[in-house]
Amino acid sequence: MPLNLPHNLPAIEILSKEHIFVMNDLRASTQDIRPLKIAVLNLMPLKITTETDLIRLLSNSPLQIEIDFVQLETHFPKNTPIEHLLEFYKPFSSIRNNFYDGFIVTGAPVELLPFEKVNYWQELTDIFNWARTHVTSTFYICWAAQAAMYHFYGINKYPLEKKLFGVFKHKINDPSFPLFRGFDDEFYAPHSRHTTVSIEEINEHPELTVLSQSDEAGVYIVSSRGGREFYVTGHSEYSPLTLHNEYMRDVKKGLKSVELPINYYRNNDPAQPPIVLWRSHANLLFINWLNYFVYQATPFDIKKIQELGEL
Repeated sequence: MPLNLPHNLPAIEILSKEHIFVMNDLRASTQDIRPLKIAVLNLMPLKITTETDLIRLLSNSPLQIEIDFVQLETHFPKNTPIEHLLEFYKPFSSIRNNFYDGFIVTGAPVELLPFEKVNYWQELTDIFNWARTHVTSTFYICWAAQAAMYHFYGINKYPLEKKLFGVFKHKINDPSFPLFRGFDDEFYAPHSRHTTVSIEEINEHPELTVLSQSDEAGVYIVSSRGGREFYVTGHSEYSPLTLHNEYMRDVKKGLKSVELPINYYRNNDPAQPPIVLWRSHANLLFINWLNYFVYQATPFDIKKIQELGEL
């Protein structure tokens, strides 16, 4: 998918080397179509890595997209150069009157904290509420999925005995649901988290539908509001080496509880390259979301998103 990006965003150079087509803002200005407007609230500490992972997946369909990277104003990240944030990120207050066809909220490394103890919780829930009237479809990832389900529906998160870490097999509960067009009957997706949610609690809410789950990893994808919100507890956007980098980081820290990521390394040997089992699923997941729940659902006049209502 041609993405309208600032011409010097680091992700462009990285993805060009992978032969993935992205379009800078100069070329995009010559195309006489209305691009989809997607906002990304990037809560991950390594923001450039996450930007690249998401753009890699959003670039795989024939529609043009404009992306706004959004940052919180009550929390300042420590692992991304200030110059990068100033050039490529917008504070939420500067976009809160805008409307977006799609909105992605990433995970964050705060899952062991109670939600209300996260220092930017008030601002984040304000953004969650804003999305319901200013966005056609929102895609919550990992901790953000747990946080949004807690905020909107009171779904609790629970600590796991050990970190859920690796690539796990999933099944689809409703194969006819458009999000799963082209999917195999079973598919793999990465997870990296210390907490989980209860399918029993989710099923108590008729507004929520569990679309996909795993025998090992639990609930994976939940939808609400007719596809205007998706809660994805895993990391389909991860690049091939992300789990490896997380594993090596924890090994260097000397953490005694570190275990090899499951179903990841060839021959279960971290000296060998990983086997990527989730790439096709990840591409289909994002393409189907963009096609069926953003592009086909959003009004041409983007300001009429508000007329879609909160229900």
